[in-house]
Amino acid sequence: MRITPSILNANFARVGEEIARVPSADGIHLDVMDNHFVPNLTFGLPVVEAVRQATDQMLDIHLMIEDPDRWAPPYAEVGAESVTFHIEAAHGPVRLARELHRLGSRVGVALNPATSVSTLSALLGEIDMVTVMSVEPGFGGQPFLDLVLPKVAQIRSMISKAHVDIWVQMDGGITVETIERCVEAGADTFVAGAAVYKSDDPDAMVRNLHALAQGATHHPELYGCQGRGSK
Repeated sequence: MRITPSILNANFARVGEEIARVPSADGIHLDVMDNHFVPNLTFGLPVVEAVRQATDQMLDIHLMIEDPDRWAPPYAEVGAESVTFHIEAAHGPVRLARELHRLGSRVGVALNPATSVSTLSALLGEIDMVTVMSVEPGFGGQPFLDLVLPKVAQIRSMISKAHVDIWVQMDGGITVETIERCVEAGADTFVAGAAVYKSDDPDAMVRNLHALAQGATHHPELYGCQGRGSK
């Protein structure tokens, strides 16, 4: 189980300090938005490069942008350990995945809530993570969409049948009230923004979310799991 706090809800004027507030995190999630693919504008490569210089934490870059085929590789080049692009935006997803791997990055593919899991069928041998959006992308702090949970279960089943090692990440509305349902569905990696950075003690919240997720894997009978066991 991995918790990767999103700095979207952090204080951008003190990003280095905000990252230092979550030492228990398994990585730091950075949402790059271009105001075209999604209706919001955040930051781009220069900020990610500055964050890279400020922390040794794993950087999990989520590109909510048009034309990731062109713009994704530079994020790997500046040292991001994981780069995720949206399947809805990529023109050559296999080619892009291979280029990101060549540059030393893990590769993630994100799906919007309405995107079918069938789009992943040809990519399972090329990627390291699937990110299921559990809110409509573009803004932090939105309520969790339970309707995506069957999609997570489908993806976990696809991965198991393909015998590949792929993380299943959920992004959006992850809180102490929702994370156990996500584990039940088959997720093992979680982006939490508002839940972490709007809490009184962000690192305590990271540890709490991690414990809840791990506990759900140890007690599947409590949450309706079908004996997946811990990751």
